[in-house]
Amino acid sequence: MAYEIVLTDCMDWLQERGENSVHAVVTDPPFGMREYMAHEVAKLRAGRGGVWRIPPKIGGSQRRPLPRFTVLSAQEVEAMSAFFYEWGRLIHRVLVPGGHVFIASNPLVSHAVFTSLAQAGLEKRGEIIRLVRTLRGGDRPKNAEEEFPNVSAMPRSCWEPWGLFRKPFEGTLADNLRKWWAGGLRRLSPDSPFPDVLVSGRTPEREREIAPHPSLKPQEFMRRIVWASLPLGKGIVLDPFAGAGTTLAAAEHFGYNSIGLEVDSEYAEMAKTAVPVLARLPVEIPENGILNGRQATLFAAAVDE
Repeated sequence: MAYEIVLTDCMDWLQERGENSVHAVVTDPPFGMREYMAHEVAKLRAGRGGVWRIPPKIGGSQRRPLPRFTVLSAQEVEAMSAFFYEWGRLIHRVLVPGGHVFIASNPLVSHAVFTSLAQAGLEKRGEIIRLVRTLRGGDRPKNAEEEFPNVSAMPRSCWEPWGLFRKPFEGTLADNLRKWWAGGLRRLSPDSPFPDVLVSGRTPEREREIAPHPSLKPQEFMRRIVWASLPLGKGIVLDPFAGAGTTLAAAEHFGYNSIGLEVDSEYAEMAKTAVPVLARLPVEIPENGILNGRQATLFAAAVDE
C-alpha cells in the first residue's frame, strides 16, 4: 500500500517524526478545535446538544449536522491560535524545505489559524478559494423570523478558504526541486497552472455512504489539491487530521505515498475501509477549475436556488 493510517494524536506523532521527512501537508482540521473534542463528538453521535447544530428538515429530508463556530468564545479562539502556532512549529520541522501546507478553514476563524502558522515560520503563499455553496449562514433572526423577514444574521456561505503555506528554502526553486522534490506546485496540465480558485460541489451522496464523516470533502476537489502538492509527483503527503481519509484516497488515486493521522478510533477504522474505495471512484474533475463564463452562470444559479 502507498498509504498508512496511524491512530494517534498528531502532536505526539509530529514530535517523534524525523526532520525533513514529509514533502507536503494537505489537511482539513477541526476549524474551531472544539467540535471534535470527545464530549462534543459524543453529542454529535447522539444527535443532540453541543457545538453541533442539527438543522431542521427541509421537504421531509433531514439535513446533516453543522458546527456552530459563532459560539466560540474569545478564549477559545485564543486557545485555537496557540494550538496552531505549536502545530505549525512541528509541521515546519518535519516538512522538507519548500514543502507546502494546504489547510482548510472557514471565513470566521481563518484569520486566527493563518496568522498563527505564519508566526510559526511558514511562508504564506496565498489562499485557495473553494467555491462551494453550503448550508451555513443566511438564516433570519432566531425566534423572530416573521418579525424580520428581510434580515439575515450573516451571509450565506458560498466559498471556503484553504490557506497555502510553504517552508522557506535557500537558493533557487530549481535547485530545491532537484534536492528536495519540493518548492512549487504541480500544474493541472502542461497548459494549465494550478489556480487559486477552484469550482467545487458539495460532497456527493455516494461518497458520504462510503465514508459518513460529518466534514467529508469531495474527491473532485481533494484530488486537485493533492495532485498539486507534490510538484514532481514524488514524496510523502501527510494529513495530520485524517478523518475518513479523503486526502489519503486522493493520494492513492495518483499513486502518491501518504500518511494519515487520526485520534478518533471510529474515524480511523472508517478510513481503513473508505480509502481504497474512494480512491477507485470515477470522478469528473473540471479541466482547470477556473470560472469561465458558463461556469460563472451555473454557479450563480446554484447560489440563487
